[in-house]
Amino acid sequence: MTIAITRKISPRFNECEITHIERIPIDLEVARQQHTQYVHALEELGCEVIELPEEPELPDSVFVEDTAFILNDVAVITRPGADSRKPETDTIIQALSPYKPLVHVYEPASVDGGDVLVLGKNIYVGLSTRSNIHAVEQLNSLLNQFGYQVFGIELTDCLHLKTAVTQADEETLLINSNWVDSSHFSDFDLIEVHASEPFGANCLPVRGSIIYPYAFPKTQAKLEQKGFKIKNVNLDELAKAEGAVTCCSLIIE
Repeated sequence: MTIAITRKISPRFNECEITHIERIPIDLEVARQQHTQYVHALEELGCEVIELPEEPELPDSVFVEDTAFILNDVAVITRPGADSRKPETDTIIQALSPYKPLVHVYEPASVDGGDVLVLGKNIYVGLSTRSNIHAVEQLNSLLNQFGYQVFGIELTDCLHLKTAVTQADEETLLINSNWVDSSHFSDFDLIEVHASEPFGANCLPVRGSIIYPYAFPKTQAKLEQKGFKIKNVNLDELAKAEGAVTCCSLIIE
């Protein structure tokens, strides 16, 4: 059974944190419809979805990925980099505790789950405006007992590491090499996003398919040429809050 934890959109979504794009008004009802479509996509792929209620006072709380990341042995509760987002972890702790033992990142570390890319026993943390080197040091201490190594890597012009690179399968990464140095991932087959679709590097593999936005058809064609099965969703309104397909769920295999 694959479990997906999601959270409904806050009524204050238009007050979300924005870092690397211009703020554009979000149509809240359309955003909610798109999020519902995303939840249905998870269900159609065979996930059991646990949808948490909205957090009225936490604008970014739909982006549950930033509050934790899930390993085989343990779940890590993060310490989000934006102060407005730190309270989001409270309900995620409750949601995850029945499924995994938990460890916690603590001050002075900060890390968003969107900056964490787990590739086997190697964990890469994007050193961004939200995640710092203290988090890399703490995560190495917390996770060494489970055999993981954690590496900090620099980013350019994007919010999170997973804006620049995500895993399509165990051998393949989808990447925008203008935003992250591809030499970190020399052991993988790399699919470069189409030059006209710089935000197309975020994909979510689930149960043999990839959840992927309609917005990047040229990059999608590259994935399909490699044999990947695509489950399309429309997240245009959530993208106005710097959201993408990995941001909206925590996947427990």
